[in-house]
Amino acid sequence: MKARFHLFASLLTLAVAVALLTATAAAAPLNSNTGTVQFNATLNEQLTVTVTAGATVNFTLAPNTANNAGSTTSTVTTAWVLGSGRTNVAVWAYFSSATAALNPTTVGNTVTIPSSAIGVQVNGAGPFNTCTAVSPFNAAASGVLIGNTAITGTNANSKRTDTLAYNINTTVVPQLPADTYTGVLNIQAQATP
Repeated sequence: MKARFHLFASLLTLAVAVALLTATAAAAPLNSNTGTVQFNATLNEQLTVTVTAGATVNFTLAPNTANNAGSTTSTVTTAWVLGSGRTNVAVWAYFSSATAALNPTTVGNTVTIPSSAIGVQVNGAGPFNTCTAVSPFNAAASGVLIGNTAITGTNANSKRTDTLAYNINTTVVPQLPADTYTGVLNIQAQATP
């Protein structure tokens, strides 16, 4: 009977051990395979110019007078997000024609106001620079550089805001007839290289 008891106790111990091992294996975590999601994020280069104030400027002209100020200033914001390798952002103002920046509205009047008679002052400092430079945007000598910003690792995503004042020098066209003259000043930026 003792032998049976020992056999029974041994079998019982074995059964408990198997049950414990089975329970431990069932309680262990079971991991699946790994699924993946590919991420592709693109930030494209951007360069914008926005005239936020002073989109229309009026002048009351006096004959043969160097100083005929515009009625208001313009606020121009140039914003950019640039890729590596860009070194400069240049902002330009220019007319489509150097000889006819402003055209008469009266039929029969053929006298125009050239870009050389129009001055632009940047940020309230310095002289009124005439629009006589060739810009990167057209071949006419009708532009003026508003400003350059060197691009580094710390300003590849940035902006600049400039305030432009205007003047028309009517001594450039001494026989300017009475009329209303209209034209468009283009403002554009270029990132190089």
